[in-house]
Amino acid sequence: MQWKRHVTGLAFSVVFIVSYFTNKFVLSVLKFTYPTLFQGWQTFIGAVLLLVFGKLGWVEMSRITRSAALSWLPGSFLFVGNIYAGSRALSRIDIPYFFTLQNSSHVVGYIIIKVVYREQNAQWLKLIGIFLMLLSAINLPLCDPQFEYSGYLWAVCHLLCVGAYRVFQVHYKSSNLSDFEQQCVNYLFSVFLLALAAHPTGDLTGALEFPSLQSHTFHCGCSASALLGFLLLLATVKLKRGFSLEHFGVWMFMSKVSAMFLSPLIFHMDFNALSLSCVVVSHVGEALLLYSERDSQL
Repeated sequence: MQWKRHVTGLAFSVVFIVSYFTNKFVLSVLKFTYPTLFQGWQTFIGAVLLLVFGKLGWVEMSRITRSAALSWLPGSFLFVGNIYAGSRALSRIDIPYFFTLQNSSHVVGYIIIKVVYREQNAQWLKLIGIFLMLLSAINLPLCDPQFEYSGYLWAVCHLLCVGAYRVFQVHYKSSNLSDFEQQCVNYLFSVFLLALAAHPTGDLTGALEFPSLQSHTFHCGCSASALLGFLLLLATVKLKRGFSLEHFGVWMFMSKVSAMFLSPLIFHMDFNALSLSCVVVSHVGEALLLYSERDSQL
C-alpha cells in the first residue's frame, strides 16, 4: 500500500538525521577526531551485524566469491575514502555547510560520466542545477565565518570519493553482487584497511590518551553511531527497492534539508547571510537536478 512506502521513507529520514547528529556529536562535541578507529568501529559492527542478519536469513545475501570481491575492490577503496574523509570534514564543518559541499559530488559524477562514458548533452535544467551546486561549493569557503582549511580540504576528498563511488556503483556490471553484498565487501575491506592505518596515523596512541575514553556518554555515542549506521543501510536498501532512484533522491533531499533546519537547534553554528545563501543556492541546484531526472523519465 502507498502509506507503507511513505512510512519507509519517513523511517529512512529519521535514521538519516539521527545518524548524522550522533556522528557530529561524537566528532565535534566529544572531539573524538580519530577516524581510523571511529570508522573502523562502525564498519566492524556493521560487518558483524550484516553477516549475522544474512546467516539468519533476515537480509538477502548469498556466498560472495573471491573474484566478485576482488573486482569490487575499487569501489571499496572509494568507500573507505568517503567515510574517512567525511569524518575528518564533519568534525570541522557544520552540517549545513557539509551537505552543501557534499552536493558538489554530483558535479564530480557528471564530469566522470561525461568524460568516461561519453554521455550525450544533458538537459539545460540539469546543467543549471550542477552549475549552482558548483558555484555554491566554490564560494562557501569565502563566506564561512568559521573557515578552516583542513576541514574543507577533507571535504573535497570526501566529495570526490562520493561522486566517483556513485558512478562506479551505477555503471559497474561485472558481477551480480547485491546492495548488501557490496556493502559487506566494503565493510570487511574497511575494517582491514583502517586497522592497518590506526597506528601509522597516530590515531591509536591518541585514542588511548583521549580524556573521555571511560565516559558513559562517549560509549553510548559510539555504540549508537555504529548501530545507526547499520540501520541506515537497511533503510536505504529497503527504500531503493520500494521506490525508483528518482524518488529515493527526493527522500534523500528532504532528509538533508530537515537535518540542516534542525542542526542549529542542536549544535552551535556561526553563519551569515552569504554563507546561508550558498547553502540555499546549492540545494536549489540539487532540487533542479532531481526535477530534471524525474522529467527525463516521463
